[in-house]
Amino acid sequence: MKLLNIQAYVPLVSAALLLSCGGRSQPTRSPVPFKASEVTTQSNPPIANYIRHIFQDKEGHLWLGTNSYGVAVYDGDSVSYYSNAQGFAGEQITGIAGDANDNIWFATDQGVVRYDGSDELQGQRHFTSYTDPVYFGGQRFWSICADRNGQIWAGSAGGIYRYDGAGWSPFPLPYPEEVSGEFITAATSWSITEDRAGNMWFSTNGFGAFKYDGTSFTQYSEADGLADNSVDVIMEDRHGQMWFGTRHGGVSRFDGTKFTNYTANDSIGNNEVCAIYEDTRGHIWISSEGYGVYRYSGTAFDNFSKAQGLNVLAVQTIYEDREGRLWVGGGGGLYRFDGTAFVHVGRQGPWK
Repeated sequence: MKLLNIQAYVPLVSAALLLSCGGRSQPTRSPVPFKASEVTTQSNPPIANYIRHIFQDKEGHLWLGTNSYGVAVYDGDSVSYYSNAQGFAGEQITGIAGDANDNIWFATDQGVVRYDGSDELQGQRHFTSYTDPVYFGGQRFWSICADRNGQIWAGSAGGIYRYDGAGWSPFPLPYPEEVSGEFITAATSWSITEDRAGNMWFSTNGFGAFKYDGTSFTQYSEADGLADNSVDVIMEDRHGQMWFGTRHGGVSRFDGTKFTNYTANDSIGNNEVCAIYEDTRGHIWISSEGYGVYRYSGTAFDNFSKAQGLNVLAVQTIYEDREGRLWVGGGGGLYRFDGTAFVHVGRQGPWK
């Protein structure tokens, strides 16, 4: 691992580089609704062909990030859609995070969007979109995280940005080489998370992972035992161990000293892992491209795929809501785990 002092890599940002604090606040127009009573060409059409992220808000509503229809919201009665036409700047949702003030933040193909959670009580949904080139140079975003101090971290194609409540500013990571490209680069961060100690973790698409402790960076790579330098997801479990899902090397578990790797050679079907999630029972759920998901109990990996009703081979997201329902989304739509098998959930459900 490489210890890197922040002062050597993060110069003071001049006033000219500080980004505006406002964002484009759009008047929210009527969402595109779907009522269960509506007649469609399908008896129960999918919410979307591709579900990328899932989040439950304080009201218990489920926010479902789609690949091309913006965000879909299930409020217990119907599904509504928010995208450009409704003042939500995004069609592809690549990250969802909630902050301590009940706001919901979205990483999108057009920038970053904030939903004001306080408006829910008035029956309105209000979005603020940060999309102008003045903010991010027109970059698309791939991840987002709200930390305990109220700062928002967002991962773009070319690196990290941080919002401190007053404005956005770039937050350079100490990449070992110059980064170039506009769509996906070696610096693209698919995952950002905060651990229990307050450290921030950033995945990269070729440089492994970086931990930031508020003063300095530590880089973890294949040289340290990480399974692969292209990291798709980072998660901390209840024991304080960090889990890394990689693009080509399977899964790595880091106990603070060494890495333990789980790969297609011994544990999972394919080494491309896009999602890792710990449920309330302590089980670790892991996606595996082409093989659905695996549930790791601490001793064994149990596979759930087509035979168990899960027709999502390219799983992008795994999420347990406060009612204890486990959801899986990806290419194939949304699925709910009933304890034994997976059930497809369309616009009409079944939600329970």
